[in-house]
Amino acid sequence: MKFKTVLALCLAASAAAAIAQTPPVMGQGPGYHDPRSPFKPLEERADIVSWKLLSQVTARAEKKKLVPTFPAAVQALDRKTVRVQGFMTPLEAGDKQQHFLLSSVPTSCSFCVPAGPEGMVEVRTKKPVRYTLEPVVVEGTLAVLTDDPYGLYYRVEDGLAVN
Repeated sequence: MKFKTVLALCLAASAAAAIAQTPPVMGQGPGYHDPRSPFKPLEERADIVSWKLLSQVTARAEKKKLVPTFPAAVQALDRKTVRVQGFMTPLEAGDKQQHFLLSSVPTSCSFCVPAGPEGMVEVRTKKPVRYTLEPVVVEGTLAVLTDDPYGLYYRVEDGLAVN
């Protein structure tokens, strides 16, 4: 099964749970950093857009889908050059990636997304980025998405890996 299909199914399950107003589960919210993880949680940096800010989005159910509402501080970032930091989740095969997800927490399962849409950013880079389990920083143009077919809220386009 293609990763995009798995991602769509995981996000759909998260959306269905949110609509049903059930307690949060894995794959919802900004993500849960398991204290047993061998990776340290991301540290706040002044030169990086904060996951605390990005996760302030709220969503409401409208005709069997979730419609995000972004705070003004997030809306102000739309089409701006930003830096985001996170853990890579590849969307393609290979050790170099040009299309991947950055997550606020490391993944613990190959078939599950580690956070909800407010805890992930889709990234497309100009040059391939070597896959790593360590956090990466990407700089590019942030798109704040209001109606993405995969249920994502953020995308970085024309990205470059920096550190």
